[in-house]
Amino acid sequence: MNDVRFCGHPLEPAELALIVELATRYGRLSRHELAQTVCELLDWHRPNGRPKAIECRALLERMQEEGRIAPPALKPGRPPGARPPVPVRPDPEPEALDAPLAALQPIRLQHVETPGDRTLWRTLIERHHYLGQRVPFGAHLRYLIQTPSPSPVVLGCLQFSSPAWRLQGRDRWIGWDEATRAHNLQRILCNSRFLILPQVRVKNLASHVLALALRTVTTDWTAAYGIQPLLAETLVTPARFTGHCYRAANWIDVGLTTGRGREDRHHLRQGTSPKRIWLYPLVPDARHRLTQTP
Repeated sequence: MNDVRFCGHPLEPAELALIVELATRYGRLSRHELAQTVCELLDWHRPNGRPKAIECRALLERMQEEGRIAPPALKPGRPPGARPPVPVRPDPEPEALDAPLAALQPIRLQHVETPGDRTLWRTLIERHHYLGQRVPFGAHLRYLIQTPSPSPVVLGCLQFSSPAWRLQGRDRWIGWDEATRAHNLQRILCNSRFLILPQVRVKNLASHVLALALRTVTTDWTAAYGIQPLLAETLVTPARFTGHCYRAANWIDVGLTTGRGREDRHHLRQGTSPKRIWLYPLVPDARHRLTQTP
C-alpha cells in the first residue's frame, strides 16, 4: 500500500513514479530545483499560484530517508520561475538583415555555456520575446542561433526545457494513461522559447532552424541528462502567431489547450487563453515507445 503523503493527501502511484523518475534522471539539479520542478509538473501550488516548494522539499527529504530516492546536494542558483535581472546596455539599433537563406549558411546553434553567452541570451529574450526571460523549471538547454556569413551575427535564441505535466491534445495523441505518462514524461522536450530577432528578415529561416535544432538538441540532451528524448512539444498563442514555421517544419497540430493557464487553480478561466499544441516525433516509433512501461 502507498503511504507516501503530501500535505495530508496520499500520492497517486503515477505521481510517486514521476518523482522517482525526476530524482533519478536529473541528479544534477539542486534539491530546490527538484522540488520546484515536481511542484510545476504536478501542479502543487498555493491559492496565490506559488509552488509549495518548502513542503515538497520536506517530502523529498522524507523519501530520501526511506530510501525511495537520492536527491542531489544543495547548490546555489536562482529559483525556477524567477525573473533575473538583465543588464541594460545602450546598444545601437541593429541593422536589418535581409538576405537569402543560402547566403547565411552554414547556420549553427551555439550551446549557451559561458557567462557572456548567458548574458546575451537573457538580454535578447527579455528585450524581444513577449514572454520575457524566466528561470526554467527542471532540465533545460539554451542556444544562440548564429551565422558566420558574411560576418558572425546572432540571428536569434532557442530554449528547450521540461514538458508540461498534462496536455490533453498531446496525451490523447500519444494514448497515455496516468501511470505511463508519469513513467515516460521526461522523454518529451518542450521548445519553450524560440526567437528570431526582429531585424532578421530571412525567408524560411525559422523552419530551417527548427529542423536543425531538433537534430542538435536530441544529441545534446542525451549527453547532458542521460535520457534520449522521443518527442518535442511547443505551445503557440494563436492571437499572436500562426505557427506557420512549425507547420513548415512538419510539426503536428494536435489542437488547443484548455486555456486556463498556471494561475487558474480553481478552473474558473476555461478557454480564456488557449494555446495551440504542436508536436514533433524525434524517432519514427515515438508513440509506440512512449506507451511502453517496464
